[in-house]
Amino acid sequence: MVLEKTGFKYSVEELECLVGKKRLELSEFLVFYECMVKQKNGEEEGGDEIEDVERDLVKTFKVFDLDGDGFITSQELECVLKRLGMWDERCGKDSTSMICSYDTNFDGKLDFQEFKDMMLLTNS
Repeated sequence: MVLEKTGFKYSVEELECLVGKKRLELSEFLVFYECMVKQKNGEEEGGDEIEDVERDLVKTFKVFDLDGDGFITSQELECVLKRLGMWDERCGKDSTSMICSYDTNFDGKLDFQEFKDMMLLTNS
């Protein structure tokens, strides 16, 4: 078996239980193998990916937070979307209603946590 040659010692039954089926396509095997290597090396699965996502979200938040006060207002949102060519006044939505959809503390603007929750919900 390929895994045995790479230092993993699992029975066929253990592998089938872990994977949930008898055979894997190459892409499925590569994902499984990568996870096994991370576990063998003691890495927390997805740790680096979570840090990368957080870092990217901070950078993106700063793009929208034009005045650097730690909040995204409806005016800032509209301004950035216009600059990116993503604002169409004919779509019927205004930036205030977009902000209100994710403004959990009802202060009329998004803080980083609200922005993060919005982005993670949007990308799920």
